[in-house]
Amino acid sequence: MSDNQEYLAKRQLKGGTAGWILLAGLGVSYVISGDFAGWNFGIAEAGWGGFAIAAILMAVMYLTLVLSLAEMSAAIPAAGGGYSFARQAMGPAGGYLTGLAVLIEYALAPAAIVIFIGSAVQELLGFNGPWVYAVFYLVFVGIHLAGVGEALKVMMVISGLAVLAIIATAVVLVANFDASNLYDVAVTDAAGASEFLPLGWYGVWAALPFAMWLFLAVEGVPLAAEEAKNPAKDVPKGIIGAMIFLLFTALLVVVLVPGVGGAATMGASAVPLVDALKVTGNDSLATIVNILGLAGLVASFFSIIYGYSRLVFALSRAGYLPRALSITTSRKVPARALIVPAIFGFIASLSGEGDLMLAMAVVGATVSYALMALSHILLRIKQPELARPYKTPGGVITSSIALVLSLIALTGVYAFDPRAFLFTMGLFVIGATYYFGYSSKRLVAKNADEEFAMLAAAESDLSIAN
Repeated sequence: MSDNQEYLAKRQLKGGTAGWILLAGLGVSYVISGDFAGWNFGIAEAGWGGFAIAAILMAVMYLTLVLSLAEMSAAIPAAGGGYSFARQAMGPAGGYLTGLAVLIEYALAPAAIVIFIGSAVQELLGFNGPWVYAVFYLVFVGIHLAGVGEALKVMMVISGLAVLAIIATAVVLVANFDASNLYDVAVTDAAGASEFLPLGWYGVWAALPFAMWLFLAVEGVPLAAEEAKNPAKDVPKGIIGAMIFLLFTALLVVVLVPGVGGAATMGASAVPLVDALKVTGNDSLATIVNILGLAGLVASFFSIIYGYSRLVFALSRAGYLPRALSITTSRKVPARALIVPAIFGFIASLSGEGDLMLAMAVVGATVSYALMALSHILLRIKQPELARPYKTPGGVITSSIALVLSLIALTGVYAFDPRAFLFTMGLFVIGATYYFGYSSKRLVAKNADEEFAMLAAAESDLSIAN
């Protein structure tokens, strides 16, 4: 067995596991917790009208980004997702920095979510604390260790329950909707303030990070490319299908919840769907939705653990991170890539500051979006001959819109919480220092083409040998 064959033999994922429906379910599962809580705090920053503008801008950003990712994931079906696209477009340094941005997002988002899970457990059962966080990490990392097929099926069931809760809530709320409730936030003297924009245009800017919570992490679908049945077709269909569904659920909650519960009240609610249902007198359904809201949090927690493990696997396999992290088990699961980031995430969760973890995750996300959108533009310019089974409607115009809006969204985090912005930049400095000072000299291949060719050749040899 050649060195390349031996290297890859220890670093194989289980291909042919997921069709496009499972991938779409993965995309919805990444995000679904954001429909239950978090987004509504943007109303407190901007009023309903200002938040609606922020939500539309972020919906456009995510849609244009998803359409760009669909093209790149079909052309470059690798487990690294955005990192793989950026390496092809911008070389090893560009690939690593994009991967680092996604890794910051995907490592900190579960820490934020598990803190929110703890609060939900407190509400339902009356207890909370670090040991609750530890139990959730242990259980759901454990399920992933059992195998990708088992993990994705569990994820579909959990996220299906969460979606059912949103639909049931919408059916009840639509009969009690009153548009006047959307405009009950007091008008301030901020620049541009009006009944529609009670906190002015600055509020729209500060609300952008909360609007992102309605779609945050859907970009992770391409991380499952190497486990898809037909990556060139399944990944584009899966990520676009997920985005369309998430646009629908975002419209339901953003309009109906404050339209029944009142914008001012919902802007401060820890459980907006539950509180809106209580206004209608449906206390029994409110209790059920509260329980299923926990399922939504678990679905996103569970799915993002999957996402970070595949990213760490790809970065490690390429030599950006310690190579030992990409070794897979007999079930073709990257166990170390699951466990090591979970330890760091658990330590971060001990801060108890879910809002800070979330804001830092958003900084990582927006940086990665800008770099992924730029990758699409550069690939179109530098490699027009690249086989593209799916092509982005609008081409580079579409990805340019995603690029501009992602940079605006990045500044929105600073407008809301400068501390989160600066902390995350500190993590970037640490990560960049590690790369330029150490791992850049230890990459498996000099460029993306060489890496993909090596992996493809070794994989082909292994298939013949087996």
